[in-house]
Amino acid sequence: MSARDGGVGGMGTLGRRQRFENSEFTVRIYPGTLAEGTIYCPISARKTTTAAEAIERVIERLQLDRTKCYVLAEVKEFGGEEWILNPNDCPVQRMMLWPRVALEHRPLSGGEDYRFLLRQKNLDGSIHYGGSLQMWLQIAEERRRMVERGLLPQPDSQGDQADLCCLPELNERSLLDNLRSRFQQEKIYTYVGSILIVINPFKFLPIYNPKYVKMYDNHTLGHLEPHIYAVADVAYHAMLRRQRNQCIVISGESGSGKTQSTNFLIHHLTALSQKGFASGVEQIILGAGPVLE
Repeated sequence: MSARDGGVGGMGTLGRRQRFENSEFTVRIYPGTLAEGTIYCPISARKTTTAAEAIERVIERLQLDRTKCYVLAEVKEFGGEEWILNPNDCPVQRMMLWPRVALEHRPLSGGEDYRFLLRQKNLDGSIHYGGSLQMWLQIAEERRRMVERGLLPQPDSQGDQADLCCLPELNERSLLDNLRSRFQQEKIYTYVGSILIVINPFKFLPIYNPKYVKMYDNHTLGHLEPHIYAVADVAYHAMLRRQRNQCIVISGESGSGKTQSTNFLIHHLTALSQKGFASGVEQIILGAGPVLE
């Protein structure tokens, strides 16, 4: 999270300050046992957004019980002390004091783990913790792995559809609402049949590591969450099965992320070629990079 300097003179500085004040940031709030099946709830917030406003957005997003009283807590390590934010405290301002790696949601050394937690407040003013956060995250991770392996059913997505063709009512509003709902959950990929819609998040998401390459290897389109690796995998195995050339069309406006999507496709195709399905494919794909640019 940074603010770049620009402009000349006092007016430029004032303009930059105003733009920074109005900038929106993504704040991840972990509801724990208050919302089963939800690891974290991403909300948009400005520097001036208060903790009370952030809690209200989480309650609305997760449809929590409004008869209960909730507070927002800041924690810097598992099992460590939690700092309860006052209703007028601003979570984004707290985030600005975190290390850069914490803002990028990367693990820190020494057991530190910066995050915001949603807690329920009892009638006597005490905080209801509902078990260990570390234990709950471990259970959530195990549940996610079992869902990916097909041992548990996919969790209810609260109305959003991974394939727009499955929408009960197809019109412009329902289509945009579905895409917006998925984007707010950091699900940037959505199918339209065999077509993949991508919304540029303008930030890096941890969904392009070797684990995802293996997950989407030789799978049926639509069985897993939409991903660009799925499209690359289907095209690659269709080429091997049919012994015919395949084509993936990438289109979009300037700045929509076409170049980055191409890089992700090349990365997945290269990883598949290294398994020995076909010799020389890796160098051919990597050599196509400058031409595609």
